[in-house]
Amino acid sequence: MAGASTIVVLGLLFLTECHSAPVQCGEMVGRLQAEMEDLVRVINDQHHYIQGLHLSQAQKLPQIPQTHLQTGGQYKDCAEIFKDGNSVSGLYMIRPNQAPSSFMVFCDMSDGGGWTVVQRRKDGTESFDRAWVEYKHGFGDSESDGEFWLGNDPLHYLTSQGDYNLKINMEDFDGNQRFAKYKNMKVDDEKNQYKLHLGEYTGNAGDALPEAHSRPSGQWNSLGAGQLGVKFSTYDHPNKDDEKCIRHDMSGWWFSKCESGNLNGHYYNGPYQVVMDDGVVWYTWHGWWYSIKSVVMMIRASDVHPAGSDVQLTRTPDDIDPVKSFASIRIG
Repeated sequence: MAGASTIVVLGLLFLTECHSAPVQCGEMVGRLQAEMEDLVRVINDQHHYIQGLHLSQAQKLPQIPQTHLQTGGQYKDCAEIFKDGNSVSGLYMIRPNQAPSSFMVFCDMSDGGGWTVVQRRKDGTESFDRAWVEYKHGFGDSESDGEFWLGNDPLHYLTSQGDYNLKINMEDFDGNQRFAKYKNMKVDDEKNQYKLHLGEYTGNAGDALPEAHSRPSGQWNSLGAGQLGVKFSTYDHPNKDDEKCIRHDMSGWWFSKCESGNLNGHYYNGPYQVVMDDGVVWYTWHGWWYSIKSVVMMIRASDVHPAGSDVQLTRTPDDIDPVKSFASIRIG
């Protein structure tokens, strides 16, 4: 619009001058009029484009989850959204109890509903070799089924308001699927380096985060007495136990053991394309040298009990691989 105003002002000046010298200004006035006509056409085209954009967006509004548009009574997580009758997976706005502001999340309404997705890996389009501040706030594309990390601050706010279960769905390059599920997931605040705490494990992928489990009072784990849980680390903010492996693994993660379970590792377009054990690794399923094809991490309030959710898992002889089973897998 500034360009239009400038041309109009110049036009008036030229027309004023042309009263005293009509012959000399005739050609210039003709060019100016042509430029003004072109500008009017551009403005009209832009106006029509904006009208069309408004129309197309208005047609999409019924497809957007209603919580996107909600102004009051905000939900604290996807479980509340599901309990309120929303059964379509997609983007919703939430505000956990301690969060300073609302933020958008992807809610997965399958598998009983109410899951808040916190991480997705699928094709390597997003780099997970990120700095501390990026992991703090989150990064990537959660809106169009892309790769992303929700953020450590949001994870802390979510898991601080009650008991949450963590479920990790994984798929390898042969289409085989496994999952790991943990009760009572907690992520501490930034002051405590987003330390991860996990409760009881169930699943068929194996427990690759053993150091994050609570221990009975007075009992040691490999991190030492009183050091329950695992601190988060990035290349620019490693905790002292992870400095030797943080650059090697090219990601931010809770490194309980360097390569036992790192779902934010470098993405490889094939299971054995890794040049070192720095891929998307879940050791208790495929070992150190296999980079997993896809991963989805999601959390849900533990008070959601969908029908059929307590189905007992069994293992067949085909599931047992002595190379992959360095730790016993508890099924329940």
